[in-house]
Amino acid sequence: MKCLACVVACLLSAGVVASAQQAAVIERGQQAYADQKCMICHSIAGQGNKNGSLDGVGSKLSADEIRSWLVNATEMTAKTSATRKPVMKSYTSLPKDELDALVAYMQSLKTP
Repeated sequence: MKCLACVVACLLSAGVVASAQQAAVIERGQQAYADQKCMICHSIAGQGNKNGSLDGVGSKLSADEIRSWLVNATEMTAKTSATRKPVMKSYTSLPKDELDALVAYMQSLKTP
């Protein structure tokens, strides 16, 4: 019985560590959003350009779709028949870890 309690405690603490790591990645993504000045064209929670709300984007798009919008916006614009102007620019020069963090941040924006 003691062993089972140890296993459960280890699993729970691993979940806490994973959650803390994920929170750190999301925070880096939030910083990347600010650094790249995304709020010029987009808004989150009413902050930024209200014509491009990203509220709930994590519930609407998969991580792969968000990544595609970030690195190949022209293709995604054509694929989705998006009409918003100006067309979103592609962020192909973002370092992979910054791009991953930005995707994680966008994925965290879920509708309740």
